[in-house]
Amino acid sequence: MTDNTNPPTSAKPDPLVEQATRIVLRPIANPLPLGFLALGAGTSLLSGLQLGWLPPTDGHQVAVVLLAFVVPLQMTASLFGFLARDAVAGTGMGILAGTWLSISLVTWSAAPGSTDKALGMLLLVAALAITAPAIASSLGKLIATAVLGTTALRFASTGIYHLTGSSSWKHAAGIVGLILFALATYAAFALLLEDVRRATLLPTFRRGRGRSSIAGNLREQLISIEREAGVREQL
Repeated sequence: MTDNTNPPTSAKPDPLVEQATRIVLRPIANPLPLGFLALGAGTSLLSGLQLGWLPPTDGHQVAVVLLAFVVPLQMTASLFGFLARDAVAGTGMGILAGTWLSISLVTWSAAPGSTDKALGMLLLVAALAITAPAIASSLGKLIATAVLGTTALRFASTGIYHLTGSSSWKHAAGIVGLILFALATYAAFALLLEDVRRATLLPTFRRGRGRSSIAGNLREQLISIEREAGVREQL
């Protein structure tokens, strides 16, 4: 008896299918500058609390700013990252949006200057999670790898502070946060200028497909598009 549940497929492309299929791409602006600028704002405010530049009683105000400014901008960057077919941008910005939302809500509800072990555990998980898009971005955009990798270090050090209550870890997290602010701001400006001028002005350390996305032609952008999410049948 012949099993026809999974009929064999021909290795040769069907010219009728190829002629009838149209894949429409909608050009959009690069959402990473928006997400990185929001990241810089969030980490600088948190560093202000950790380094004593802002009094602990300002924690509620910082929480409101994170909730009103940082979270929605990074959620927007995540959405448009996926729409731009960039899984690294969409995933990274989505993790950041969720993490900053959690930080803002816990900071709002906690007593000024206090620590929270649940938040500490979440930050360690977030640090591990953000390493995935950081590693993936190393195949194309090293500037994004630097920002996301430093973000992982920033979340990890802040998480350890919340778990231990150590003032040394608190200050270390604040310093890493300032380094992250500088990196995120530079990356935002470099990518923004690159998107506006359609050419690299400040080094973004692209390589591989990341380099060809700027220096290559349209044909190179469409290689293997039939295997991308949203085009292929299954994710």
